[in-house]
Amino acid sequence: MRRNLTSDDVRDLLEMPIIAVLATRRPDDTILLSPVWFEWHDGGINVWAEPGDKGKIAQIRRDPRVSIVVANSEWPYKGLEIRTQAKVSPDGFRGVLERTARRYMGEEAAQRMLGQMSEGLVIRIEPGSLRAWDYADEV
Repeated sequence: MRRNLTSDDVRDLLEMPIIAVLATRRPDDTILLSPVWFEWHDGGINVWAEPGDKGKIAQIRRDPRVSIVVANSEWPYKGLEIRTQAKVSPDGFRGVLERTARRYMGEEAAQRMLGQMSEGLVIRIEPGSLRAWDYADEV
């Protein structure tokens, strides 16, 4: 297994429409794992959320420490984990929603979602501690 890779080494993985898993901390310090759509954009990950999200958004506002994992499920396996402090903002919400909806579900679904959601939030996850790996050398 190749380790100590960079995000550039797993760029193809970050462009795939696969589900990432976002870990946030509950008030009792247990972890909530949330499957999320994501985009790799400007050297970090964006995840959109509805403004009334009482799970991950409330938890990030209380404690911004997060981890997110993106990994494929086909050989040769590869993945990326980021541990950092997330930021929550309404800035760029519609762009993130449109790009991720188009990537995961196509143009028609993206336009439908844009018509249904007027506001939301963006969770911005920029690499603090980044760990990437793949099994390309074992093929």
